[in-house]
Parts: sequence; C-alpha cells; structure tokens
Amino acid sequence: MDTLKELFEGNRALFEGLAAEPRWDWSRRHPVVRISFADGVLRERIELERRIRDQLRLAREDLGLPELSGPDPDDLPGQLAELIRKAHRAAGQPVAVLVDEYDKPILDNLGDPAIAAEMRDGLRSLYSVLKGSDAHLKFVFLTGVSKFSKVSLFSGLNNLQDLTLDPQFSALCGYTDADIDSVFAPELPGLDREQIRSWYNGYNWGGQGVYNPFDVLLLFRNRQFRPYWFETGTPTFLTRLLAERQFFTPDLQRLQSDAALLSSFDVDHIEPEALLFQTGYLTLHGSTQASPYDEPIYTLGYPNRAVAASLNEALLQEYGVPGEVLVQETGPRRPSCRAPT
Repeated sequence: MDTLKELFEGNRALFEGLAAEPRWDWSRRHPVVRISFADGVLRERIELERRIRDQLRLAREDLGLPELSGPDPDDLPGQLAELIRKAHRAAGQPVAVLVDEYDKPILDNLGDPAIAAEMRDGLRSLYSVLKGSDAHLKFVFLTGVSKFSKVSLFSGLNNLQDLTLDPQFSALCGYTDADIDSVFAPELPGLDREQIRSWYNGYNWGGQGVYNPFDVLLLFRNRQFRPYWFETGTPTFLTRLLAERQFFTPDLQRLQSDAALLSSFDVDHIEPEALLFQTGYLTLHGSTQASPYDEPIYTLGYPNRAVAASLNEALLQEYGVPGEVLVQETGPRRPSCRAPT
C-alpha cells in the first residue's frame, strides 16, 4: 500500500534505480485516498462509523482539502463520495483509493454473527460509493484476509478483479527463493538453508511459491526458528469452528476444493476450507482439470512446518487434548470422516 501511494503521488526519488522507474508515468500526480482498518478491534457499529469518520478526516487533511460541507456529517458514504469528487477537482487528476484490510471489522466479530453482520452492512454501504464515483477514479485497490462475495459486500462493483489466484501476482506478497538467496544473502551464514525453507516457505496461489515475510524477517533478527506469524494471534474462532464441525485434522493436509468454494465466504455461510485458505493456514499444493473446459480442482495443505505444528497444537487444545501430547500415525490412515468437497 505504501508503494502504491508513493507511485501515484509521483515521488520518483524513492524509485530511482528500481524496476518501476522507467515504467511509470511520472508526469501525472494523482491524489490518494487511503483507508485502513488494520489497527485495533471494533466491537460495535458506532465504533466502525467513528473509525471511518476519522479515516476520511485524515485523508482530507493529507490532501489539503477544506472540511467537507455537502452531505450530512452522519452520511459517511456521502462524505467519501464528496471527498473523491473534490480531490479530483482540486488536483485535476482522478483519484487512487487504497483500502487496507477492508474486511477486518467483520472478521474480528465472526464469533458474534449479529455484530459481524452489522459491520458487513456498514462497510457495504461505504464501498458502494466506489461504483458511482467511477468517473473520478484512476485506481482502486483493496486488501484483506478474506474474499467476501460480491453480492454480500461489493454489490454493484462488477469491475473488481480478484488477484488471489492469478499466477502473475502469486509472488506479490512474499519472498521467493531468489530473494532469500540474493537480497538476504548476508543474513544466511549460521542458519540452515533447508530449515529456512521447511519452516517458512510453501505459500502458493497458483504460481511461484513464496516465504512468509513476517517469519523470515524475525528469523534473521532473532536467529531462532519459531512460528512467529502464528504467535501474533491465536485463531480462536477458527479452532472453535473446526471443533464444532468435528473436522478431522489429518484431512487438513489433503483437502480438495474448487475455486467457487475457496471464494465462498459470508457472515451467514462460512465453509472451513474457505476460512483456512483465506486466512493463510492452508495453501495450494496443486490442481487438476478433467478437461480444458472444466474448472480446476485444487489440492490444499499446510504451507510449511511452522503453520502445521502451530495449528495442530492449537486444535489439540480446543479438542481437549493437552498441547504436549504428540500424535504419530504408525499404521494405515483411517478413512476421512469428511468427504472431499
């Protein structure tokens, strides 16, 4: 998000010598409206509205625009629409809108479906403005953990393109093997290269596999192998959902799904496969197609050792098994109690 913001604002000095410099049109500087829901946990609709109001104020101040006077102050979608129009008019260039963690207010409340639905409705009202503001927009980019269906959250925004399973963007948010061996070469002495791969590599979205950057950076700083990313937050809702569905944990290494299921996510309809994939606890291990005309069937599994060990430990505790108990299969695997989807 920071990179996109600096690009659209035309800060060329930051990109000297980088691949973007000769490819970008530096003659145009676009106003940027950035909205982020990354910080804190919102538990009520009024808190969401307060956060949106504050985000719009910060965006207006960053753009040097006067206070908005058109719509009712409580009409937050109207406030966003006016902000986009005035930014376009003041700069003479269409606006780039960047929304970071667009779904976090919903995900933080999945344990309380009523509150989660209120958050979804509030965000849907806000995002609906983007469709009517198309004439004033140059670019819109949204990031989030999950992919909510367009019907539930982005009704009318039929020009959104989902980049999740687009092979050309598969390495967008992680480090490749080449990155580790070149950019981070000075950090490698004293660390087992194969262990780095085993612990933190393995994420794949249909193209080139990548390492978790959060884990890698903390490994290089602390020089110890640990599940750093997993330790940032225990997926309580996820483990409870799997326990309630009596999900057979060995199946997590060999699930199968089509693209529709991986994209199926809403407050009132949550499939464990979609939740596990979209939150990063499972990743793609391959795909098959019966014919070129059929949709691919994806095979899912743990991305790496760090995620597999940590998630299984969390699940054992949720299932009532002490975390220090280790389970090893020595005989034939018993049939799955859950048929492949």
